[in-house]
Amino acid sequence: MESSHTDIHNCLFIHSNSKLHRFYLDQLKDIYWAEKKLLKTLPKLSEAATSNELKNAFQNHQLETRAHVDRLEQIFTMLGAEPEALKCPAMAGILEEGEDIIQETDKGTAQRDVGLIFTSQKAEHYEIATYGGLIAVTSTLEYLPVIPLLQKTLDEEKNIDRTLSQIATGESNLKALIEKEENEW
Repeated sequence: MESSHTDIHNCLFIHSNSKLHRFYLDQLKDIYWAEKKLLKTLPKLSEAATSNELKNAFQNHQLETRAHVDRLEQIFTMLGAEPEALKCPAMAGILEEGEDIIQETDKGTAQRDVGLIFTSQKAEHYEIATYGGLIAVTSTLEYLPVIPLLQKTLDEEKNIDRTLSQIATGESNLKALIEKEENEW
């Protein structure tokens, strides 16, 4: 591990003034903000969900998201930087959409669950794209000890996306299909 520690510091010394390194740190700050915001939002999503399966998925992902925040903090430390959150407009917009769905759908409906899944998958896809991009830039910068941390988070993000798809296609979408509008003509 000491060799990896030295290697990352050598690469940091070489690349710390590069535009790619600056961009990389900004993207870490962006996803750090997104993960912290998601950590606060997941309990609201769980509470708003109708199905127990979806509630449980959100609760389990909250635990994983806490680990994602911890890993990002570890990465900042490895890079000799203070963990700093930089507002992520993309995630802010997605989460605002989730709040709109909660307000615009009836409590206790499968329609709400479908909307929550839809919005959550948008968030997951943003995270998947971000972590994939971060891994590629990490490799270019040769901050190799960081890659396994990012890869573990990426794998977890892909897993929750699959779980949400299974919940949608296994139950929620079909239940929402048979729900009727109150003011049907």
